[in-house]
Amino acid sequence: MTDLTLPAYHHALDASGLACPMPLLKAKLELTQIHSGEVLKVTATDAASQRDFRSFARLAGHELLFEAQTDGAWHYWLRKG
Repeated sequence: MTDLTLPAYHHALDASGLACPMPLLKAKLELTQIHSGEVLKVTATDAASQRDFRSFARLAGHELLFEAQTDGAWHYWLRKG
């Protein structure tokens, strides 16, 4: 078994229980409130969030540092561009 070190983050958003596109919309709003270079960790339970966050990060100029799935939740670490 490999030990996994998760990226550090400055802000966290729990979008659990929200259906698409709400996790992404809430994350976009949160990103407007933080500084470039800061990391936002988002937790979502909607499986469609995987596609949404990958595309959003690429198109909006943010960096998706890491993503993980645990117990029916998806976690995303986004560095604001």
